[in-house]
Amino acid sequence: MKATFAIVKRLLASNKISFIITALVVLCATSSGDVVLSNGNYTWLLAVMTPFFFVFYDYTKLMHLGASKRDYFFGCLISYGVLALGISLINTLIHLLIDPVYPAQAVINMMDVCKWTENGIIIAGVQQMFFLLLVMIFLHVLLSTQPHWYGWLTDAILVAIICIFTPIAALRGILSVFFQIIMLNGNALLHMGICLLLSAALSFAGLLVLKRKTL
Repeated sequence: MKATFAIVKRLLASNKISFIITALVVLCATSSGDVVLSNGNYTWLLAVMTPFFFVFYDYTKLMHLGASKRDYFFGCLISYGVLALGISLINTLIHLLIDPVYPAQAVINMMDVCKWTENGIIIAGVQQMFFLLLVMIFLHVLLSTQPHWYGWLTDAILVAIICIFTPIAALRGILSVFFQIIMLNGNALLHMGICLLLSAALSFAGLLVLKRKTL
């Protein structure tokens, strides 16, 4: 465990670019009009950027330093959990303290759009954390598969789903139901349960991919 936590510290420390870019966007983003997007939602950018650094930069560095693949992967999972908690906490605080006094008639925060705040702000924050954790693990596994044929196949399937399901009403309904379950879900127990199950399944897939990955 000591090696895993040492990797966690290194992963978070090496993620400075993601932190800086996200902070600049959150602080500098401005919107005009009566309806604006909450600046807190720009913190989600950190969840999108981080897996790219962990997979394409930190993996090679850590392997050359003698870290094991197992410690690297569990270090990534712990780091994603820490970041999901931090992002959720910051966005929740912005939603509570800054959004109400923002100089616009309406401030849209994704916590409201996703119906998470229907369960109270604390539960909403937990739902947001589990969703962001799922997003980061999904991106990590997807990016890890890219050098392999099954990664290209996954990309092709995802593109096909978007291109085929979107224009066809019946298939678009299926896609809509999927997003309602994993994101636009006011049922806290169902939402968190689905996010955790998918995160666990993707983590298992990520381990299998990592075993075959080389430098």
